[in-house]
This record gives sequence, structure tokens and C-alpha cells, in this order.
Amino acid sequence: MFHVIIRSPSHPVAAGAGSSDLRYRRVASCCAGEVMQESGAVCSRTPRLLPVQFPAFQKPDSYRHNEVIEHKPSETLHHYYCVKPATSGHLYSSDEVLCVCVRLTVKFTVDALPELSFEVFVKEAGVDLPQALPSGPSAFIPIEEILEEGAAQEVMSGALLSEGRVNHINMMMGLHPTYLNCFLRTQNALLQLDGPLPLSWRHFIIILASARHQCSYLVQHHSTAFLLAGGDESWLRGLHCAPPKIQHLQTLNKLLAHRPWIITQEHIQELVCPGAEARWSLAELIQAIVLMSHAHSLASFVWGCGILPEPEQSGDQSLQLCSPTESCSPRDKARNHQEWSEAVNEVKLLMERMMMVQQQGEEFTQEEMVTRFERERTESLLEHADVQRSVLPDCFSRFVVDADFTYQDFSPRGVQAPPTMRAQDYSWEDHGFSLMNRLYGEMAQLLDEKFQVVCALTYHTMAMHSHVDTSTLRKAIWNYIHCIYGIRYDDYNYGEVNQLLERGLKVYVKTVACHPEKTTPRMYFSFWRQFRHSEKVHVNLLLMEARMQAALLYALRAITRYMT
Repeated sequence: MFHVIIRSPSHPVAAGAGSSDLRYRRVASCCAGEVMQESGAVCSRTPRLLPVQFPAFQKPDSYRHNEVIEHKPSETLHHYYCVKPATSGHLYSSDEVLCVCVRLTVKFTVDALPELSFEVFVKEAGVDLPQALPSGPSAFIPIEEILEEGAAQEVMSGALLSEGRVNHINMMMGLHPTYLNCFLRTQNALLQLDGPLPLSWRHFIIILASARHQCSYLVQHHSTAFLLAGGDESWLRGLHCAPPKIQHLQTLNKLLAHRPWIITQEHIQELVCPGAEARWSLAELIQAIVLMSHAHSLASFVWGCGILPEPEQSGDQSLQLCSPTESCSPRDKARNHQEWSEAVNEVKLLMERMMMVQQQGEEFTQEEMVTRFERERTESLLEHADVQRSVLPDCFSRFVVDADFTYQDFSPRGVQAPPTMRAQDYSWEDHGFSLMNRLYGEMAQLLDEKFQVVCALTYHTMAMHSHVDTSTLRKAIWNYIHCIYGIRYDDYNYGEVNQLLERGLKVYVKTVACHPEKTTPRMYFSFWRQFRHSEKVHVNLLLMEARMQAALLYALRAITRYMT
């Protein structure tokens, strides 16, 4: 276990001071791969994983987990060892990476510590550092581009100081700090605050939901959290080892993950009716539904952004990478000047279309609006994703029942489509929020805030252009995802979807929303070739929340029908 240590500026070490004057402040504790670089000397298992700028520590007591550790000259540090920077003898400023310490089973006296360089320390301690893994949190996005975002650095610094680490999901979402703050509040309430389900059950339900999309990142993370919450280790051997009450969630889990429009009041009744075996209360069930929908949509984000395993996950040979390993060099985005010029023209054309959509005042009859929706839904069937089936690895199959049950187009060709859900008949704002507010009040407020933030999120920029109104584009992406899930807005002209969303973007969106485990780097790089990576992460945030809201709407509608 490695730890990050800083020497507090409020307690400087004077030249020639004895070791009794040494005071250190522990600000984070993390696994070996998350250790930061010291200035001028790479000491991380994953180079430049977290080279984050830190704020000045003028009020150190305002940070959680920042206790001051003092040692007398005669003491030995049994747990924390400070590594002296190889290139600097002064205290680090807020713009420099902080010094590093390592937790080991060996002991050194405090007097000896300041004289050790990292290389000597590691050599004498007999530490065998693993080979470096790919740098950064994403297989698609260079770490340098993430760290160029000043807001992302601020968010990551805050998360590191308050939580002791910054995981890869938070690093990616940190490109959009306003959204990340909402997401973290919601996730904390869902997994940590009081609720009808035990904490360990909540993590296990997320394991079951994540396994349906083969998301080893989430399965591994929540397996660890499950054990830390006091969960029974035998459950991790497979679903059959869990209580029957949890096993009975599997039908609802697979429907929420792949075909939520099939959910009916009978599925709810089987779980909550008084005569049901291992009965669920409505309060318990609504929390389980939110947990499953949260995990399914977050798995889409993990795959869609090419998020790599955390360092502590990488040593588990049973886990596959959570992102494809195809080449994703800049040359794949634009192999030559001609393609680059084409990409610039694509942005210009998109802006012209957005302007036309915003200016057109033409009104259509209700029949024409329905026709345009049906046309868009039918055309979405042509955006074919590679869904070749493969045998599930044991790390997933042990948690999955009916693995052959996957996403099927809402309106498959040659088959009568199920009734479309009209947003005017059952919407989040008018129906879903009200029901959840009765059954799970705090979560209803948090989800509503998160939906509103992601829909309104804008920086008025697009690729290399600024002062751009992107509302029509964001709305087209959101409504296209709901269209794929069979939800229609009577007051929306679905012709705008075809005008604003290029085919490459449609293929990507449908794959990430419906078959996230089939996402490839080529899909990621094939659309919006001139756009910044942060803008593509923005698409994934819209996609994740639109998918989650769609699944919740179908489940909440079934609960409403059961209750009436």
C-alpha cells in the first residue's frame, strides 16, 4: 500500500533542524498504481496517472483525513516513510507535485528518512515495482488532454483531499465539474446513506447489474466495496450463493438492462405481493431499481469513454480490460490532411444545420410528427451494431442468468412493435418524479437535479467555435436515445435528429446505449473528428442519463399500474 504525504507549509522544517521537528500531513492513501510522481522523478506504477495541482494549505484543518503525524527522534516509522525529492530541497508550492511515501513492513529511523532518495529507499526496502501500465484513465483520451482542463484539475484535487483518491470515472467526469458534483452526491446517497437495503446488498445488486454488460471495472470495484461493507464472501462465488430474495431480482435486472419496455405490473407483483416468497417492500424495490439502472447506465459510460481498469484491478488476470485494446492513435482520427479538411467542413456543415433548425418556424400536424418519429425509429434499426455473441467469462457468468437475453430493437423488422410510450402519457417531470418522491424522496430530488444539470450543461462552444447555442444538438441526442427505447415526444420534430446527428454518431450512441460491451475505438474516433474529447465525454453523459431515465420510466410506470 502506497501513501501520499506532504510536509505542511504551516510547519516548515528549518535548515539543520532535528528530526523531532519533522511533521507530516497525510492527505491520501491509495494503492500502488495511484502513487503520484515526485517532481523530476517518476515513482508511479502508472506514470503521470495523477499529476494534479494542489491548492495552498493555508487552512489544513479544513480537510478531512488530514491528521498531523508527529514523531520523536527515537521513534521508527512503522507505517509511513517520506521520500525526499530528488530534484528539489525546498517545500513544494501549490503548483508542484507533492512528495511521496511508501507503506512497507520494513522500518527506518526518522533521522535517516530525509536523506533517502526514492531510488535508494526502494532499493533498500526491497520493493519490486510492477511494470508501468498505460497512462491515464482512458484508452481513448490522452491523459495530457484531461489535465489541460483547469476545472478538471481543481475537481480532482478536491476529490483526492476529501476521499483519498480519484478514480478513473471521476477523472473523466471531472471534465464537467458541475455534472460530477451532482453525480457524486447522488451516488453517495445511493450507496452510503440510510435506506431500506443494507449497504452490502446495494453493492451486490450493482455487481449483478454490471455483469450483464460485462463491465469488469464495476464488478471488481463493487466486489471490493461489498466485502468492506461486511458482505458474505461466499456470495461472490455466484448468484446461487446469494439469498433467494436477491436471486428473484434477476428477471427485472435483465429487463432493465436490455428491454425495459417489456416490464409490466406483473413483474412488480411477483416481487412485492404479500404471498410472494422472500417478499420485497416497495421501498426496497424502488431502491434496487435505481441501483440497477444506475449500474447499467454507468457501464455504458465506462465502455463509451474507454475507461481503463484501476491499478489495483489490473493485477487480476480474471478481468478483461474494460475497454477494447485496438489502436487509437491520432492517425486513426485523421490519417491525412484531406481527412482533416473534411472534418473541419463537417463542423461547418453541422453549425449551418443547427442554425437552420433554430430558425425554422414551420409547424407540423400531429400525424406528421408521429410519422417522423416512426421513420426515425425504423431508420435506427439500420444502425447495426456488431452483436456477435461470445461465451461470458466466469467472472461475469456466475452473476448472470439467461445470458442470451440481450438488447433487441424496440421495433424489430417483421414483428409487431410494442406500444410506444408517449412522454405526454408518462413522463419523468409529471409522473415518475412524483411517484419516486413518495417512495424514495431524497433520491427523487437528486436524480431530478442530475437530469436537469446534464440537459442544460453547455459551454457555448463546439469544436473550434465559441458563442454557439448547442441546445438543439443536445436535445437531438437525448431524444434519439429515448427514441431507441421507444419513448416519443409529441411536440418534437424527429426530422431534426437526421439533420443534426451524422451516421457515425448514431452508430456510436446506439452501441453504447444498447450494447456497450461492443464499443470500439474506431466507433469513438469515427464521429466528430474535430471535436474535443471533453465534448465526446459530454455526449456520454447525455447518453448515460437519457438511458437511465428511460429505464426508470418503464419501471415506475409498471409500479404505478400495480398500485392503482
